[in-house]
Amino acid sequence: MAKKKVVITGASGYVVGRMLKQLRETYDVTLLDVKTTNKDGEEIEGVQIVDLTNSSRDAYRHHFAGADAVVHSGFKGTVDWHHQDYWKESDNVRMCYNTFQTCVEEGVKRLVVMSSNHACDFYERLIWDDKLDFATTEMLPLSDNFYGWAKSTYEHLGFVFATGENNGGKRLENVHIRIGAPRDDIMKGQSAEAIPGQPLSGLKKMHRELGAYLSGRDLAQMVIKSIETENIEDENGVPFQVFFGISGNTHRFWSIDNARQVIGYAPEDDSQIRFADEISKVTLAAQKNYPAEQ
Repeated sequence: MAKKKVVITGASGYVVGRMLKQLRETYDVTLLDVKTTNKDGEEIEGVQIVDLTNSSRDAYRHHFAGADAVVHSGFKGTVDWHHQDYWKESDNVRMCYNTFQTCVEEGVKRLVVMSSNHACDFYERLIWDDKLDFATTEMLPLSDNFYGWAKSTYEHLGFVFATGENNGGKRLENVHIRIGAPRDDIMKGQSAEAIPGQPLSGLKKMHRELGAYLSGRDLAQMVIKSIETENIEDENGVPFQVFFGISGNTHRFWSIDNARQVIGYAPEDDSQIRFADEISKVTLAAQKNYPAEQ
């Protein structure tokens, strides 16, 4: 059986790099990016240079022709951790629109978008202020920064395209994965040290990283199942879904219930187990530093 053709944007980027091996094995991939090397300067085989911010879609539509699915991970520039760069994020929204519209025009059935937990990070502020226990994708995506605003705008665009109302009834099925912490060094620098007046702040910081952790193989599984699941319609019959991209973490504070139910997501990793030795060291130190909390 011939492999499905899948176009991957942002193919030289870090997130794609964590799952590219599995995607190459599973699909006939077309790799697109503005550069052919990763962040370490290593050449990524097969990457073709494309600027998806270009509003003239004829410049790149041939890459999408005949594709069964697209994984959109394209992102302009590096992440501004102050999240203050509106114009760059506006360009990223334009890139996302161009990708969506090209998919419709070239008959692509399914689009999987790399969103971010920052699409709703206002809720995370509430969680760490002990005003909220858990966040779900049913909550209105609210962010307090331009990076998160752009990601939530991807999702809003996705819903518009999923309804088909803007394209004469042609619906583009799409899934958005709110990537959590896709790093295997989340315990680096973790300690039981607290902010003065906040005795549990060190442990909360660790809890956050453990809860947001996303392993490479769980990311690949979620993306592949988002492509392969036949029916992704929501309760209103719109082929649109948003999932939190995290592993099956005991410490999670974002829900992955809908990913389990809709696409059969079955994460293989749990940060509680994966980083058990490092967690033990931090919690033992906490017992010594916070005797009143024992």
